[in-house]
Amino acid sequence: MYSYYNENTILYVNGEYKKATAATIDLYGQSLHYGYAVFEGIRAYKTADGSVKIFKAKEHFDRFKRSCELIHMPYTFNNEELIAACYKVLELNNMEEAYIRPLAFCPPNMTLKAASETHVLICAWEWGAYLGEKLLRVMTSSYQRPNPKAFKIESKTAGLYVNSILASQEAKEKGYDEALLLDMNGYVAEGPGANIFFEKDGKIFTPPPGNILPGITRATVIELCHELGIPLEEKLFTVDELKTAESVFYCGTAAELVGWDSLDGHGFSKPWASSLGKLLQQAYKARVLEKEFDRSAVTVA
Repeated sequence: MYSYYNENTILYVNGEYKKATAATIDLYGQSLHYGYAVFEGIRAYKTADGSVKIFKAKEHFDRFKRSCELIHMPYTFNNEELIAACYKVLELNNMEEAYIRPLAFCPPNMTLKAASETHVLICAWEWGAYLGEKLLRVMTSSYQRPNPKAFKIESKTAGLYVNSILASQEAKEKGYDEALLLDMNGYVAEGPGANIFFEKDGKIFTPPPGNILPGITRATVIELCHELGIPLEEKLFTVDELKTAESVFYCGTAAELVGWDSLDGHGFSKPWASSLGKLLQQAYKARVLEKEFDRSAVTVA
C-alpha cells in the first residue's frame, strides 16, 4: 500500500498546521457517509530557475470554490490564504515537487440537507505520474458517466469518483491499464480521472463540456494547441470514430499527459514518438517547469 504520510508529515486543517497522525475526523460527518465533499488535485514543480511553483493554483482554487457552490457547501475560505497554506505545507514537509490535495468536507449530519458548515484540509505527498510513463492499453468501460441532469458534473465532488473506481477496476481486472467512459448517449466522455484528446489529419479533437469535468490540464492543452498553431476542435464522437484516430492521449493533473497504445486491442496508425500528442506532452512539461519550449526540436510526422 502506498504511504501518503508518516509520523513527521504536516498538514493544514481549518487554519492550523498539525501532524497527520494527530488529525481526526468525526465518524458522523456527511462527507464520510454520503460522499458530500469536494476536492482538488494540484501539482507543485521545481521550476527551471530552482524555485518551487504550484501550477495554476488560482485556477484550481477557483474551481474548488465553484465546486462547493454547485453542491451547496458553504465556502467561507479566502483562496489567497489557501494558496499560501499550500506553499507552507510544502515548506513544512520539505517538498519541492508534490501532489497537493485540498479537501472541503462537512461536519456531522445524518440528514440529506445541505451542509451548514464546511471544513478544509490541505495535504501533500510525492507522487509520480498517476498512470505511469508507458503507453496505455485502454478498454471501453461498461460504466457510463452520470447523466448531467442527475448531478453537477462540472463539480469535482468526492462521491462522483465511485463511478471512476468502478470503471478503472473493471479495466484492470480485464488486463487493461485504464478505462474509457462514454456518456449517456454513447459518445466518448473521458477517463476515470483524465480528459481525452485524439489526433487525426493534423488536427486535435476533444469532447466538449457538458458530460465531462472540464479539467485544468485540459484547458492547458487547448492553450498549447493555440500557441503552437495546432488546429483543435471540440466535438462529440463515438468509439468507432476514436478507433480511426492516428494517436490518442489522456491528460489530467495527476496523470499529466500520457499516450495510448490501444483501445479495446485496436492500435493506432501513428507512432507516439512522432505524434502531436508527444509534441504537446513535451510542451506541457516545459510549461509546468517554466522552461522555454523549442518546437523545431521535436519531430512530428
